[in-house]
Amino acid sequence: MNAHVRPQDKFVAVDGLKLRYIEAGQGHPLILLHGASLGSSADVFLRNMKPLADAGFRAIAFDSPGFGLSDTPTDHSPAYRRDAILKFMDAIGVEKASLIGHSQSGGPAVQVALQKPERVSHVIVLGTGSLLPPADDSMRAPGVTGQRQGGEPSAAEMNEPTLAETRQLLEWNLFHPELVTEEELALRQSRSLGQCFHAHVARAALAESAPVKEPAVPLWRRLVEVKVPMRLMFGRQDRGWAYARAMKLKGDYPQLDLYILEDCKHLVPWDAAEKWVELALPVLRGRAG
Repeated sequence: MNAHVRPQDKFVAVDGLKLRYIEAGQGHPLILLHGASLGSSADVFLRNMKPLADAGFRAIAFDSPGFGLSDTPTDHSPAYRRDAILKFMDAIGVEKASLIGHSQSGGPAVQVALQKPERVSHVIVLGTGSLLPPADDSMRAPGVTGQRQGGEPSAAEMNEPTLAETRQLLEWNLFHPELVTEEELALRQSRSLGQCFHAHVARAALAESAPVKEPAVPLWRRLVEVKVPMRLMFGRQDRGWAYARAMKLKGDYPQLDLYILEDCKHLVPWDAAEKWVELALPVLRGRAG
């Protein structure tokens, strides 16, 4: 399914908010969770939904509260967005599902699997840097792949992005920048303005005023506690020394099911649209009960 073939928008009430979702296929449900960058929405998975549906699954992607066409909540915390996953499943009548989390949503997918394993059958993580060990000096050595992201403006300094800035951000996150068509760009831009932009500023302001406290045991050290089948995938060329950090994670916990995606940066659902689905299917078919 590409940007020219879009599923019908659907809406459901969750916590008094109207959340938008799209779906394709029949069978065991897969809940596709987008990241938290400005412009993120369920549409990031448009390339992936038809292959997953053709494989016999019900692929469901929803706009998290404050993103895309979903309503904006009063609570902009990561915990609220995490808790919205199960509330959304309840609202559409899904008791148990596989969770597929891209970027910042990989952590919440793992947290839900740890907290409510009876609701989660499988976890697929795509490019979630927070589930990797922190970079050390050896990873920052010359010649080691590790794109360093420029400093983010403060919430007070943020302005709605221009079309050129939206293109720049998309291309920076892609190994294959040619994937950014005019249609894709227009869709991403529409998800970056108005209420979506104001929600983004509110999330940034909350993070600045109350930085998230690290737990005593970081989540990446708890990955081995996940009881359901799980596969982690990272782009070799992703930012933040992701490849080196993923190799360290695999070295520390060799029992983890971890794959490196070649010619892939951070936007895994685009750069590795076919490969990540190919790698996910054996896991998703392993135990979908």
